[in-house]
Amino acid sequence: MSVSTNDFKNGMTIDMDGTLFQIIEFQHVKPGKGGAFVRTKLRNVKTGAVIERTFNAGVKVDQAIVERRGFQYLYPDGDEFVFMDLQTYDQIHVQRTLMGEASKFLVEGAEAQVATHDGVPISVDLPASLVLTITQTDPGVKGDTRTGSLKPATLETGVVVNVPLFVEEGEKIKVDTRSGEYIERVKA
Repeated sequence: MSVSTNDFKNGMTIDMDGTLFQIIEFQHVKPGKGGAFVRTKLRNVKTGAVIERTFNAGVKVDQAIVERRGFQYLYPDGDEFVFMDLQTYDQIHVQRTLMGEASKFLVEGAEAQVATHDGVPISVDLPASLVLTITQTDPGVKGDTRTGSLKPATLETGVVVNVPLFVEEGEKIKVDTRSGEYIERVKA
């Protein structure tokens, strides 16, 4: 399926020379002299490398059909993670390299959006925040409520995040999966 460069949208996936690229940003430019063109920033879906590419306005490029569906994380399998499709119950294996930093926040049963192209996973998006349990942290000192003071805490996935002094071991906290930062304490 072809799409005109005039119809580009952020997040669209295109196929250039057999390689998938996701449009990060684009800008239509109409100089005083010459024809209009479209300046883009593209991210290679497989490697994550970002390139800049300029297209003439109105040129057709191949659009990759990417399907995004809800999956549930089941378990790790060597250098892969196994996910189950929530509609068909089919299982797929996703390479650890494809997960990137998001793999630090995976706990069994967590839901994620998996994007596939021709049945092959190309990206995994976790929810913006997840609730995780603190497995180890130093105890807070009673009365020590200084604003902005933080201490390290190890979560059930093994990742270490900085939390306020009043947060205790065994409590559940909400963590931003994009930045790895503490958001709030969650009441059980």
